[in-house]
Amino acid sequence: MQNYKILDGKKISEEIKNEIKAEVNNLLLTGAKRPHLAAILIGNDGASETYVGHKVKACEQVGFKSSLIRFDNSVSEHELIQKIIEINSDKDIDGLIVQLPIPAHISEEKIIEAISPAKDVDGFHPINIGRMALGMPAYISATPQGILELIRRYTIETSGKHCVIVGRSNIVGKPMSILMSQKKSYGNATVTLCHSQTKNLSEITKQADILIAAIGQPEFINSEMIKENCVVIDVGIHRIKSESTKSGWKLIGDVKFDELAHKCSYITPVPGGVGPMTIVSLLKNTLLSAKKEIFI
Repeated sequence: MQNYKILDGKKISEEIKNEIKAEVNNLLLTGAKRPHLAAILIGNDGASETYVGHKVKACEQVGFKSSLIRFDNSVSEHELIQKIIEINSDKDIDGLIVQLPIPAHISEEKIIEAISPAKDVDGFHPINIGRMALGMPAYISATPQGILELIRRYTIETSGKHCVIVGRSNIVGKPMSILMSQKKSYGNATVTLCHSQTKNLSEITKQADILIAAIGQPEFINSEMIKENCVVIDVGIHRIKSESTKSGWKLIGDVKFDELAHKCSYITPVPGGVGPMTIVSLLKNTLLSAKKEIFI
């Protein structure tokens, strides 16, 4: 018998898109311009093409304008930065994302820092990370923000709970650890940040009231690593071969869903959990930028 509840990111993301669409319509009625998100895509990586395609489609659904700027893998760092500087000064564009990963000959750090913090709707710029860490208004990285929104919409208690995060990336693990520990609603948790070098990892994960798996390894978290009634949020997404699907592929997460779901109070599916929430968080940040609510 299923006793766990699904944290349905697909359903919640559709609700949020409808809210954003209504707000865009209200903006347009006041004579304001249509929010505009620009994306830079380098090369023809299949996963990146898919992610950017989802973002462009989401923009259409909520009434945003979107621009997709493509470069070959051979693009120089200087050429890419010049394009970013040009977009920074374009008053019609509210948000800019550079789809990662980028070619090895280009410095990811330099590209992230080149984006104006006021248009950094991915929330990766050091100024946005710093403001977020200090509890100041900022564009929060899309995946952590999406996770917080799922927690909020399902009214999951976080105050005083032990939140264990497995994975220390700058995009998910580190910002998530800061956000969950902050003195805010849907924060106030006691946070443990673990990673691949953590000793006795399963002893720590077993203590989690809320477990956030973002280690980037397929089905890394098994049923022996969690306690009963744990809330499990699976950030991972991996494409593996499968004989049970028409396409010959299926998507799985960092968690062995079928094995441990019965022990959970709430759990995110893959796909349909964190992924859709990441995209709507990007839209929310772009709307904030269009309304000039973070940086004036």
